[in-house]
Amino acid sequence: MNGPFPTTAPEQLLTSRETAERLGLAENTMARMRCHGTGPEFLKLGRAVRYRWRDVEHWLAGRMQTST
Repeated sequence: MNGPFPTTAPEQLLTSRETAERLGLAENTMARMRCHGTGPEFLKLGRAVRYRWRDVEHWLAGRMQTST
């Protein structure tokens, strides 16, 4: 070990645009979901918004439907 920090690779943080593209949504939809609290959890780094893909997957799993 070279220092006090673990050597695991950091998880990639996705921008709102990247997340929207992966989900097939408009970036404005992501912004609206953030405002209403209906989208996946996100990180605020200053003014920048970032998503962890595992949080997006968790949000998607909670939206599974068995009927309409």
